[in-house]
Amino acid sequence: MITALIFILVLSVLVFVHELGHFWTARKLGVKAEEFGFGFPPRAFGFYKDKQGKRRHFWGNKSLEELPLEQEPAGTVYSLNWLPIGGFVRIKGENGDGKQEKDSFAAKSLWKRALILAAGVIMNIVLAFFLLSLGYMFGLPQSLDEAGPSARITQAQVWVMEALPQSPAAAAGLQSGDIIMAVNGQELSSNENLQALVAENNGLATDFLIKSGDEEKHISITPEIITSTGKPGIGVSIYASGKIRYPFFIAIWEGFKATGWMFWAIIVAFATLIRDLFVGAGVSGQVAGPVGIATLTGQVASLGFTYLLQFMALLSLNLALINILPFPALDGGRILFVAIEKLKGKPVKQSVEAWIHTIGFWILIALIVVVTYKDIVRLF
Repeated sequence: MITALIFILVLSVLVFVHELGHFWTARKLGVKAEEFGFGFPPRAFGFYKDKQGKRRHFWGNKSLEELPLEQEPAGTVYSLNWLPIGGFVRIKGENGDGKQEKDSFAAKSLWKRALILAAGVIMNIVLAFFLLSLGYMFGLPQSLDEAGPSARITQAQVWVMEALPQSPAAAAGLQSGDIIMAVNGQELSSNENLQALVAENNGLATDFLIKSGDEEKHISITPEIITSTGKPGIGVSIYASGKIRYPFFIAIWEGFKATGWMFWAIIVAFATLIRDLFVGAGVSGQVAGPVGIATLTGQVASLGFTYLLQFMALLSLNLALINILPFPALDGGRILFVAIEKLKGKPVKQSVEAWIHTIGFWILIALIVVVTYKDIVRLF
């Protein structure tokens, strides 16, 4: 239940910020937002100002078109809806109607329409930047090799990435994911720290404190000269990480850099996925749908607040990339039709565009169902 609540909260923030981008940009560019809702319908409660400037509110899912003339909204209706996941914005003329009305989306220039459509993606990227910057102020998990000179490091850990075959570490049972906590009672803080202690004990039985999952255990390993390096070692590749915190302004810069690198890594991963589909390699088992993401959210939340911030930033950037893809029903698909209108000099017939978006929507729903089924199979 806690995992489900955290997942709903995380998803709501990501979707709400995305829709807020569309809403705010439309308003700034002179387009009327007919309704801005938190959660998805049916509507529970709404409020607005009528044409006389009087504030009004109403309960239930009544149609706004049924209101008496003197009670009609002059601007945006703000609503609270029963399904508490994200939000939505209903923009005047988004379906191509009202081309003769100044405050209609359909009446605006191509660049304004494209900007309104892209605003949700931009806001998801901005959200990721904000979350990562905030995270660096409190301390985010990161490789110690990437820590800058002004970094403050806490909770440093040395992880085993791989135990080489026929090495002292493999013989002692070390595995990928184990944490080397101490050597002969001395706590570790970096790769160099471990390498120095191992070199000091070359040829001697040495006590290693290892954390494997939730279990801590002492293992005796005798370091020896490793053939591949010619130096004393136990035959492991290691990775040192810790929580890295920066002063305010440096945290903002680090958050900006991390957003760029993370977004690029997501683009590369997604491009690889598409390539594998075309060459017949299939979809990786690591692709997750709503159930898989909910499970991951619960696992990450159990690690701590800053881990959840980092994961939310990752999800926000994934949402941004997926939405900007030129696929029907997505923001990128709608921007594609704006680009086609620019090239042709006239818009695509509205009924044709609506039909294409509908097909795209159902393809996306089918994909979500398939991935969700695989998520459930993996769980059980």
